[in-house]
Amino acid sequence: MHDRPAGHEEWRALLAARVGAPVPPGPLGELFGPVLAPPVAADGCVVIGRLAQTLDGRIATAGGNSQWIGGRGDILHTHRLRALCDAVLVGAGTVRHDDPRLTTREVPGPNPVRVVLDAARRLPATHRVFRDGAAPTLLVTACDGPATHGQAEVLRVARGAKGLDLPALLRALAARRLRRIFVEGGGRTVSGFLAAGCLDRLHLTVAPLLLGSGIPAFSLPEAAQISDGLRCDWRVWPLGEDILCDVALNRALPPCCSP
Repeated sequence: MHDRPAGHEEWRALLAARVGAPVPPGPLGELFGPVLAPPVAADGCVVIGRLAQTLDGRIATAGGNSQWIGGRGDILHTHRLRALCDAVLVGAGTVRHDDPRLTTREVPGPNPVRVVLDAARRLPATHRVFRDGAAPTLLVTACDGPATHGQAEVLRVARGAKGLDLPALLRALAARRLRRIFVEGGGRTVSGFLAAGCLDRLHLTVAPLLLGSGIPAFSLPEAAQISDGLRCDWRVWPLGEDILCDVALNRALPPCCSP
């Protein structure tokens, strides 16, 4: 299963499927096949959200510490998603707290374009994604200012009702031929894509860990009744000591988020 390194030929076949070859049979092909499927949304993108949470639904302590909720299998899975996608996208909070590199250090495969959402343009250019040159990087903001931020290119996107206009962002990324988008975190960013009806799939790792407090995985408008929630189809996979929930969202909009 995918909690240990895939054989060279199996992984090479998946990387080939990334650029148009058939998806190979087997567990890895079953799991990643929907990620590699052609886009069906009008914006031309396939968007995969990703979070790792505790049994009680927390993605970090109250102070923001989140490394590492998932185990080794979760780390490998995350790097495989990076290698199979055109772009990996994170919010400003993830960069501020974790200073991630967002590269494919753990698996063979190309580094994706790194996309950082910072509507107010408050992040300093000293973070690694803006200065290490490991992969092309976009800083997405609604603010005016210089065309670059460290080594990153600045992409301006209009504000929506709640933060950046995410449908407009997806259209802008598709225009750059970035069509397979991996929304790696954090919780507010993944929740924003979910609330906007912009997620095709959600890969949610659940670790055998109880915190009892901390930051919840999702932040959506309050649901007055159970029917205000979004009931999903899913498939559950073993991921080392964790489990992975592969949730088919198909751009569904949670009823609690309806206009």
